Amino acid sequence: MASTSFFKNTGTSATLQTTFAESVEAAQAAQTAAEAAQTAAEAAQTAAENARDTANSHASNAQQSAASTSTAETSSAASAAAAATSEANSSTSETNSSTSEANASTSASAASTSATNAATSETNAAASAASAASNSSSTSSDSTATAADRVATANDRVQTGLDAAATAADSVSTAADAATASTAASNAATSATNAASSNTLAQQWASQTTGIVDSTEYAAKAWAIGGTGVTTTAGAGPAKDWATKATTVDGTEHSAKSYAAGTLSALNGSAKQWALGGGGSFDRDTAVTGSGVTAEYSAKYWANQAANSAKDFVDVYYGSFTNDTTAENYQLNDNGGSVNVGDLYFDSTNNVMRVRSFSGWNNVAEDTTNFATKGFSTAMAIAL
Repeated sequence: MASTSFFKNTGTSATLQTTFAESVEAAQAAQTAAEAAQTAAEAAQTAAENARDTANSHASNAQQSAASTSTAETSSAASAAAAATSEANSSTSETNSSTSEANASTSASAASTSATNAATSETNAAASAASAASNSSSTSSDSTATAADRVATANDRVQTGLDAAATAADSVSTAADAATASTAASNAATSATNAASSNTLAQQWASQTTGIVDSTEYAAKAWAIGGTGVTTTAGAGPAKDWATKATTVDGTEHSAKSYAAGTLSALNGSAKQWALGGGGSFDRDTAVTGSGVTAEYSAKYWANQAANSAKDFVDVYYGSFTNDTTAENYQLNDNGGSVNVGDLYFDSTNNVMRVRSFSGWNNVAEDTTNFATKGFSTAMAIAL
């Protein structure tokens, strides 16, 4: 405002006044641009910190996923290769980040210098205008030309400041990107390390047979086919042994195969022995357990005894026939037996049971239908 009043009082040309005003505005714009560049740099730094926090969060999630994944063994090789690449890129990114950070600092310094130069140019322009006003009217046109040149120079410096501020903003953005890349590379290396650890642990849980995997438990392979601390261990034993081992699995109990088809006379016999017969040959007439009066036999033995008893009964009692001849023919021909004293059959013609004696077939009990009653017999006895 003071410079405008000066121009009015001294009567300096309107052109010089306008040029000077534009120079002032350009200087102010340069200062504003420098401040905007600084604000952009601060925003870029904040964005870089946020990106770092987000990457850390993603890395934490990746670690948790790696710990619980059921396919760690399949993907571990790819993760290890990616980790090696990420580690190499990390080193390069760190170097680029340091260079970008130095460039950003230099650019910011240049922007500040340009802003200072713009302010100096504004002061010089005002001084030149005052000098031009004090000169005589004969040299007014020369002074005006000199002032215009200085204003032009100030404008050039302001533009240089604006260009430097833009370059500084770009450098800050590049530095932020480099910092983000460096953080991401570091997180990738950490994730790869965790994936490798998960892969190793998964392999141990799957196939280790030399002892426990963690503080208490054994691997799946050990429980399946055996291993240190599982095979022939009290209260343990692999699934394979419990299914097929011929002797005790854990020092006390036998396998399912032993109880089903083994020769376990000392343990009251296997299922096969109780079905077919005792001993190692599963003999029908060999006791499964015990001896003498305490002997116990297989189901096959008792089935044979029952069959023999039925056959013995059929050999004694022929069944129902119409006469002696048909009864004897059945026994001799159809049943493959022999007719012996004491054999029986039912005579369906006379409705009586007949028994074989040394002299032939006789009724087991006489028909008493035609016998005298008790009263008649008593009367006849008295009469006689």
